[in-house]
Amino acid sequence: MKAILKRGELPSENIKINIGGSKSESNRLLILQAQFPNISIENLSESDDSTVLKKALNVINGTVDVHHAGTAMRFLTAYFAAKEGAAILLTGSQRMQQRPIGILVEALRNLGADIAFVKNEGFPPLKIKGKKLLKTEVTIKANVSSQYISALMLMAPMLPHGLKIVLDGNTTSVPYIEMTLSLLKKIGIESSFANNEIVVSAAKNVEKQSLIVESDWSSASYFYSLVALSESLQVTLGSFSRESLQGDAALAQLYNSLGVETVFNASEKTISLVKKDIPLPDSLLLDLSNTPDLAQTIAVSCFGLGISCRLTGLHTLKIKETDRLLALKTELEKLGATVQIDENSLSLEKTSQIYLNKTIETYQDHRMAMAFAPLALRTELTIQNAEVVSKSYPNFWKDLQKIGVVCELGSSAK
Repeated sequence: MKAILKRGELPSENIKINIGGSKSESNRLLILQAQFPNISIENLSESDDSTVLKKALNVINGTVDVHHAGTAMRFLTAYFAAKEGAAILLTGSQRMQQRPIGILVEALRNLGADIAFVKNEGFPPLKIKGKKLLKTEVTIKANVSSQYISALMLMAPMLPHGLKIVLDGNTTSVPYIEMTLSLLKKIGIESSFANNEIVVSAAKNVEKQSLIVESDWSSASYFYSLVALSESLQVTLGSFSRESLQGDAALAQLYNSLGVETVFNASEKTISLVKKDIPLPDSLLLDLSNTPDLAQTIAVSCFGLGISCRLTGLHTLKIKETDRLLALKTELEKLGATVQIDENSLSLEKTSQIYLNKTIETYQDHRMAMAFAPLALRTELTIQNAEVVSKSYPNFWKDLQKIGVVCELGSSAK
């Protein structure tokens, strides 16, 4: 399916959009709920990733295919390794089988886990035989993916004596680790994070409780981009809190310099995004080590606004659904941008021209589709394989039309 996008008549009134539950929170809580069934979850994400994970947790013996869901692959690897009696072949899409998981598997094997690589060393598919893991300490590289670390943290309550995780090197995406820590504490599991060490206690019983998942800040980023690229658009998004566990809540600060003011409406649990009439900077320099998933949206916003940017802290983007740095460079340059990338950063030169009627490839990456969509306010463009948005935000195209973007969905056949 492709989406042909162009600017329509933007609404003059405030538009309210209800964004689904955070995929990051939902996936962590699903792993915890599998261990402690007396936990109930409200506002669970409707994303493909969370749906795949929820289904997989019902399997004890057999094949689990997570498709493109990287978080599910990492979390389930640790979960099944510590699930006594589990016998699982854990696999995924062709791209998933190219995404490394050796660092996490090595850490789990050091704890005594029985995991074998079925095809290529260091990559899925994995053959996992769940067993009781008795060791209490493990060291893992901290600068590759915070999901490896969160996978171990979420597994730790299953271990008879809990787990100490020693982090080797500079830790990437710290807010996601802190999110995991906060959710563990919220359900009553003792845990701490200090001096490059994480300690999670074992937990046999957790009190019956209901947890409400906050809406997804990553999904909110595309509306920040829309407001930034508009003249006077105002959008209210629910449901969000100033005291968010999500690292991507940094949007409120990051987009302030791009002309978007965030108003927190505490009583309604919403945020209103308001276009501000302010001078834009000539260039934006941001370290996104803690919020790498925002890089695509911010880069596209800067391009649409005609300002340059240099974004650093992006080393994890090369092992996502696609090599996001290369994909960003390729697709932005189709539209007339000049982009330089290296292993850790992206530099975009200032330009005042945006080419018309270009086709954006998504590389089976949901964030590529949604990050480029706001450019419809500045040019007409086509997004290929538009259905990939279901990975995290199934209603994206419907919600985009509420903002005033004309969105024609049709076959991708050429």
